[in-house]
Amino acid sequence: MTAHRIYPHYSRAGVAVPSSAVGWLLFFSTPLTAVAQAAPATVVAPAVRAAEDSLRDFGRVVARLSEPGGYFDTDNLISNESSYLHVVGALERYGVRGGAYIGVGPDQNFSYIARIRPRIAFLLDIRRDNMLQHLMFKALFANSRNRVEYLANWLGKKAPSDLARWNAKPIEEIVAYLDSTPSTLSVAAAARTAVSAQVRRMGLALTAEDMATIERFHQEFIGAGLSLRFTSAGRAPQPYYPTLRQLVLERDLEGKQASYLAREADFRVVQDLQRRNLIVPVVGDLGGTKALPSIGAFMKERGDVLSAFYSSNAEDYVLRDGNFGRYARSIAVLPRTSRSVFIRSFFGGGQHPEAVDGYYSTQLLQKVDVFVAEASGYSSYRQLVRSNYLPLRPQ
Repeated sequence: MTAHRIYPHYSRAGVAVPSSAVGWLLFFSTPLTAVAQAAPATVVAPAVRAAEDSLRDFGRVVARLSEPGGYFDTDNLISNESSYLHVVGALERYGVRGGAYIGVGPDQNFSYIARIRPRIAFLLDIRRDNMLQHLMFKALFANSRNRVEYLANWLGKKAPSDLARWNAKPIEEIVAYLDSTPSTLSVAAAARTAVSAQVRRMGLALTAEDMATIERFHQEFIGAGLSLRFTSAGRAPQPYYPTLRQLVLERDLEGKQASYLAREADFRVVQDLQRRNLIVPVVGDLGGTKALPSIGAFMKERGDVLSAFYSSNAEDYVLRDGNFGRYARSIAVLPRTSRSVFIRSFFGGGQHPEAVDGYYSTQLLQKVDVFVAEASGYSSYRQLVRSNYLPLRPQ
């Protein structure tokens, strides 16, 4: 499909904004609750209209970048990588900051985004269900004022009445509150209804089946709470699969809690990007012909360069499918710098030099420039994850 500009001009609160390689995009919305509370009555209606136009633009960009979904044998509602935060300190040491972030899978991306603080993020996954789940997250961020309310809405529980007092509380206290607060039918129903209402405003062409899938996902979180564990339709449950509680409380290699929910400031980094429509879920195969090349073209139009590409272990499947060459060519033309990195996952217990005792998964970093130079020589994922990776601990 020929790339074309889809937002030539818009007006926010009565102020015209011209088109440009950066400014024509979708990312101008102000949360409607903030507009209603802060803006004078004479400008509420134009501001609300502008925000609604921005959501429609968001939907157009998701459609423009996406391709038809494919099959994967797991729902991936949460990560199975308990080691996912082990790269956080290294990302900071290697100067991985700003730019454009690309990642696969559900909300583990938010923890990387909170630390890297990109200008824009693309969450790319072969499963359409992943895009639908990210619409659920987007709605939860829109409906929540802080971490505790976000988690309460996510899990269908009543948020504490003194919300502001929870901003400085450690994540352990928030988890303890949620664990001790039951989910009631009325509160859970209200949370699901609020999410569905937000999703319908996002400007995407969603079917009744899509909406039912979003509600089903939300209900799975409500039903299991923080005890929800990664599951796979095609593989037996493994003892190393973490629960949502473990992922939220997980620590980096320095022993610091580093989830996007660990501190209010990190949560608000992600929330701000969500509310400005700068976290864009995309349906697509990494080795496909449309989604990843379209993201690269989109980045060039905006003047963005890649900061980090969280590929998890998806490249293993691209190699098996025989599409690795096409994937490598798509990576090669992404705008990048010498600091651009891959974040990868390897599942093998202690079978990697960067493995950490007690973790079945291992997180790895590799410079994108190195990958591009060596891509033609990779014949297996094991070879890829053992080639020129960056040390995670200071040398």
